[in-house]
Amino acid sequence: MPAIIRHAADHRERIAIHDEGLSYTYGDLLGASHDLASALLADQEDLGGTCVAFMVDPGFGYVSVQWGIWRAGGIAVPLCLTHPLPSLTYVLEDTRADVIVISPRFESILGEYARNNDLRLIVLGQERMVDAADLPEVGAERDAMILYTSGTTSKPKGVVLTHENLETQITALSEAWGWSAMDHIVNVLPLHHIHGIVNVVSCSLWNGATLTFLRQFSADRLFDIFLEGRVNVFMAVPTIYFKLIAHWKLLPAERQMEIHDALSAFRLMVCGSAALPVSVMEDWHRISGHRLLERYGMTEIGMALSNPLAGERRAGSVGLPLPGVSVRLVDESGGEVADGEPGEIQVKGRNVFRCYLHRPEATEEAFAPGGWFRTGDMAVLEDGYYRIMGRTSVDIIKSGGYKISALEIEEVLREHPSIEDCAVIGLPDEEWGELVAAAVVSHADIDFSALTAWLRDRIPAYRVPRRYLRVEQLPRNAMGKVMKPEVRPLFDA
Repeated sequence: MPAIIRHAADHRERIAIHDEGLSYTYGDLLGASHDLASALLADQEDLGGTCVAFMVDPGFGYVSVQWGIWRAGGIAVPLCLTHPLPSLTYVLEDTRADVIVISPRFESILGEYARNNDLRLIVLGQERMVDAADLPEVGAERDAMILYTSGTTSKPKGVVLTHENLETQITALSEAWGWSAMDHIVNVLPLHHIHGIVNVVSCSLWNGATLTFLRQFSADRLFDIFLEGRVNVFMAVPTIYFKLIAHWKLLPAERQMEIHDALSAFRLMVCGSAALPVSVMEDWHRISGHRLLERYGMTEIGMALSNPLAGERRAGSVGLPLPGVSVRLVDESGGEVADGEPGEIQVKGRNVFRCYLHRPEATEEAFAPGGWFRTGDMAVLEDGYYRIMGRTSVDIIKSGGYKISALEIEEVLREHPSIEDCAVIGLPDEEWGELVAAAVVSHADIDFSALTAWLRDRIPAYRVPRRYLRVEQLPRNAMGKVMKPEVRPLFDA
């Protein structure tokens, strides 16, 4: 059986999950996942790698379904709860899923589709009970899950992860971040991405810790949970920390101090999935007493780099390679670059995915000789720490012979008192190759000539944007990443 199931058997009596006011033990989780596996198997001995898509509310039911699919020998395909039907059908058709498991509230979305396409539909709470089955032996080499890339630069691709991939990712984080059965974490992240699935849910349950689910994000409710004094680990994306900071600033001084005291008792706070503005890190440090631990990862590799649990956490840096992960930086010809020089991040290890689903050419192109995965992200190694410069395709702007990091310009722009958020991109230009352009979010009037002068005092002239656009908001995906391909057309409007 998958190793995470074996680990759960060592903690049967411990509380695994708090969900909607109810508490569930690891024994409850093992029982519910066994029942779901038996229902999936019906009269089969092993699903044998059948793809099972599931659209289930975050909580005990979600984990029971995920584990049940694994225990039956299936491949788990989590669906995004907020995607429209065309996006859901894209995943269902790409994975060729034969079975869909859903929470009752999603029957109106997927019920008719399942019936029209002769797919087996299991609605939680309405499934036909079957006798407990003997479950198959599921080895670490078997495929466990298919997650889809965010689609920020191209059409989403199905990333096939084996049980060995997941176990390697979980054990590396368990060691690096000091997980134990004494930990208690609250999940506020969507569960169709690696961040929530592995870093939060799987790491906590692998280690016998306790996991509280907050199904709908609410800054006030989250602070209430923190004030209960049970949670000691928290992980989120920059936009969530930004919302918590904004809400905290509106609270009475007495409640602010209560929250500060509660947060200061935490063991660990982590941020990832998008670049963390230095201003957010500094604000959160004042509020909580914690310097957020930044890390770097992606769907294909899990986490690869992390600032240390104990040691210096550098703002703007994603730290060092995790245990068992090899990392190098290479130039456009594939040669390793010297320290201080920018290069593409390439990663190798048992954490790296097996393949892109049904895309052998894309899989082959994703790997350099020697089994190194090409991440498409640029970084520089400075005094042993990696600093991300951005995606080669959207965050590295080639203008006038320079390679310019959009993320570095964005960091400076966010320091301007009138700018709440921004996105820097390259626009095609015959003379310069690309022009540096900035879309800025601001509720105040901005004199762009004055902004240019302000920037020239802070960054080299060749990095200063030549075009600006004021927008109400920036297009983002479910994890808070700005969808830069959707920013470019805004300049043509």
